[in-house]
Amino acid sequence: MLKSALWQGTAAEEVKEAAGKVYRRMIGSDTQDWGMNMNQWDWTPGVGLIAILHYAEALGEKDAIGYLENWIERNKEKAVQAKVINSMAPYGIFPELYRLTNRDYYLETAGDIAEWMVHEAPRTRERAFEHTVTEKASFPEQVWADTIFMAVLFLARQASLTKRADLAQEALRQVELHFRLLQDGETGVLYHGWDCQSGNHMSAARWTRANAWIVIGFPLIVKELKHVTEVPSELLKRYRALVDGLIQYRNARGLWHTVMDRSEFYEETSGSAGIAAGILCAVRLGLLDEGYAEEAAGTCRAALAMIDADGTVLGVSGGTPVMKTIDDYNRIPLIASLYGQGLTLMMLAEWIQADPR
Repeated sequence: MLKSALWQGTAAEEVKEAAGKVYRRMIGSDTQDWGMNMNQWDWTPGVGLIAILHYAEALGEKDAIGYLENWIERNKEKAVQAKVINSMAPYGIFPELYRLTNRDYYLETAGDIAEWMVHEAPRTRERAFEHTVTEKASFPEQVWADTIFMAVLFLARQASLTKRADLAQEALRQVELHFRLLQDGETGVLYHGWDCQSGNHMSAARWTRANAWIVIGFPLIVKELKHVTEVPSELLKRYRALVDGLIQYRNARGLWHTVMDRSEFYEETSGSAGIAAGILCAVRLGLLDEGYAEEAAGTCRAALAMIDADGTVLGVSGGTPVMKTIDDYNRIPLIASLYGQGLTLMMLAEWIQADPR
């Protein structure tokens, strides 16, 4: 029944075609504009790379794996100047590239980065990874939901590759800290950030894309860690509470507003697609009951309608720090971006994998 709900009125070939367009729009981008600049070492292309790997694995696209290898070769020298938590995202593909190619470069580099993250990366007083960025901005003692996808996913994949229990435990510790510090006990959803120094959620925005980073990041992390260590049941309960809470804020069209509890704010595609991708991924991996896939159906169709003819994903909010006020979130402009492309591509890849044929 739920597979028919996912595919009602939508053909599998239409979804595959859309995924190909979104992918080609990403790899064909030669702009220097921040949002779509694929040739920098930072979180924006990093999300794109992780999504392309997800797409390649779902559809068996060997050409996409070749693109990832070529991207690393072209851009690896830039990584030296970008050693901050938020720019760890490109390393998220290194463990799998090592499995596929057996190239020592991927294994050795990922090993060095894992050591840096565990022993040297800045932390808050709570011992969570501090949200450090490549931009000329500082967020001392701040914990952001983004970090789970940008950095902890890599750490989990490296733990799985090397069977290192210490890396697995650190990844779990970070997931637990982020849930504990960011999750609203009443609604189950996440706030954008936490300030360990002041002991509050700053503007206390229930920002949709912040939630998406963890909704899709968590099942991918669990997928890796289950081969190395036991994932505490408390984290699985927190994840289900998060998804249950999010479903209550989704609008009639199947999308979430950029701040989910402000229905007068604009709808936001990347966060909505990321949430749908995470729900489908969690169902596929057995972390959520199959009935949850039906909850993602409307979001998938609504996000599909936001893909332009050239593959550009529309309705994506620009780069967003924790804003001073909740109203400030509604002033963030909509832009074309690699993370918008990436989260949508991950949703399409999960949708394709749910094809009953």
